[in-house]
Amino acid sequence: MIRNFTVGTFTPSFLIALARSDGRFTEAGLHVIEESVLSSPQQFRSLSQGDYDVVFTNTDNIVAYQFLLDNPLKELLPLRVFAGIDRGLGLGLYRGAHVDPVARTGRLGVDVAISGFAFVAYEILARQGFSLAEMTVENLGATPRRAQALVDATCDYTILNAGNELRAAKQGCVLVEPVTAIGPYLGTVLAAMHTEDEEMVAAQNRFRDVLDDTIMSVLSGFRDADVLAAVQESLGLDDDDARQHLRAIKDLSTGLVPGVGVDEASLTTVLALRKRHRPSEELSHVLGALDTFIDPDVLV
Repeated sequence: MIRNFTVGTFTPSFLIALARSDGRFTEAGLHVIEESVLSSPQQFRSLSQGDYDVVFTNTDNIVAYQFLLDNPLKELLPLRVFAGIDRGLGLGLYRGAHVDPVARTGRLGVDVAISGFAFVAYEILARQGFSLAEMTVENLGATPRRAQALVDATCDYTILNAGNELRAAKQGCVLVEPVTAIGPYLGTVLAAMHTEDEEMVAAQNRFRDVLDDTIMSVLSGFRDADVLAAVQESLGLDDDDARQHLRAIKDLSTGLVPGVGVDEASLTTVLALRKRHRPSEELSHVLGALDTFIDPDVLV
């Protein structure tokens, strides 16, 4: 019996596209429906209401909604992380083509001002000599929306990744600094609400296992043509940008995570950014509680 299975993603996932074309989801008894999210608060509201079975999300969102009551929903959610997906896929701070590179002020577009990608932006701005007090921070939603805002000059800086940065660069936007300059980083994890429903957990694990196999097939190199076709179709990239995106995907410092592991070094970077830019006493407990919300099979 095939089970409907809904996934909330910020940017269309080429991994889902590849696995679907291979028939792997059907073999796993899943009819996967990918839905685009508008923002991280909307993603987690929909997840908590049962609209999504799993989400592809930034690691910092897990910290916010699992541990911190000052998250945008103002409630704690019992979450389960059961795969590391990627290390940012080209994640970095970008400057609009219209912006004077010497200026140290402007409008920063973020998903949410107290979320993980925003903290990456704040850190890079500080490293580049900016004062956040001199910046206007605007909530603009998910990455594809922010990329368009940067191109349209309705913001001056924003964090981009997952192919969105390549489309923006085609319009003259410029990389200020990549997240790799800060430290090891885990950009996307697979997460769900904690549940005692054994059939749901089994379906989630089958979905994770298909992703794991697909990731390894991509990293092996024999799927290059398939990946290029998938990212061109799902992200609207031309041939040159698709090949550049493929390089980021296969680079172990920026790309896919072999074995879908969730590593403590990258989690430490994520926590350090939040502690620096949104300090909270509750953050001191996170590293000691990793096994309460991360599956032991993937915690490394």
